[in-house]
Amino acid sequence: MADERFLVTGALGCIGAWVVRNLVREGIPTTVFDLGGSTHRLELIMTADELAQVNFIKGDVSDLNVVESAVKDTGTTHIIHLAGLQVPMCKADPSLGARVNVVGTVNIFEAAKRAGLKHVVYASSIAVYGLSEEYPEGALQHEAAPKPRTHYGVYKQANEGTARIYWLDDGLSSIGLRPYIVYGPGRDQGMTSSPTKAMLAAALGQSYHIPYGGRSMYQYADDTARIFIRSARTAFQGADVFNLRGSVVWMGEIVAAIQAVEPNAQITFDDKQLPFPEEMEDAALASVLGGLDYTPLEQGVAETIAVFKSAVAAGRLTVDGLR
Repeated sequence: MADERFLVTGALGCIGAWVVRNLVREGIPTTVFDLGGSTHRLELIMTADELAQVNFIKGDVSDLNVVESAVKDTGTTHIIHLAGLQVPMCKADPSLGARVNVVGTVNIFEAAKRAGLKHVVYASSIAVYGLSEEYPEGALQHEAAPKPRTHYGVYKQANEGTARIYWLDDGLSSIGLRPYIVYGPGRDQGMTSSPTKAMLAAALGQSYHIPYGGRSMYQYADDTARIFIRSARTAFQGADVFNLRGSVVWMGEIVAAIQAVEPNAQITFDDKQLPFPEEMEDAALASVLGGLDYTPLEQGVAETIAVFKSAVAAGRLTVDGLR
């Protein structure tokens, strides 16, 4: 699709790195818009030749002028907005968190509108929901009410509202996606990165303890990235937000999948359920996108460990991260 030009904010994060990798391998001109300076996640999953094809703009989403210039100067046709501060940073500095997460998202929509774009895709989060006991038993439905319990969750809910108003006022459509536990190469931050860190430990021949357990949804990073890209290309009218599903498994199944690849892996975990809904329904998203394909857990884990082992063998990855 030679006429496409993607701008990906927050592309130095895990999902963003996989979005960029997929786009570059399609031959799509891609611009990374990010305030960070480390490309280690991109380096983990892309070759030097692939990285050389990426246009990098160091910029802050909370600065509308910079965002608007980036969209216009690159001739952007599609925006995938992933930039944002995570739960701990929003808790430590709520004002900064609101500026980046809320104002930054407003700026993305405003820049898209001014550039004449008709559609935006952005990352929301399961953090808009409350505790599992606040909802009926079974898979959380598309229409379930948000009940956020963190600043981060409140900001994500605000962004969903922002998207709706841009549709009502300006006809700018959008799709928001709510991932839960994303795993795979590049997932190295946050408590729910622990299963991926266990896969890295197995690749390094080291033991690892995961600080939680129970049953949850796990989304392979590559799958998640592809869903963001498909959402950006979908002829969608409206402003809606959709849950992702992936593999709904017990932590013991994660450990078993790791040990199926590395039988001597010493992986333990606390059998403690996370306080959020265990699973969510994704039928609404499947309907919009014309179906969804998720990588089986065992395959995703095997591919993750293979990437780690390849990087270790090349001397690019150690227990402390990329060299």
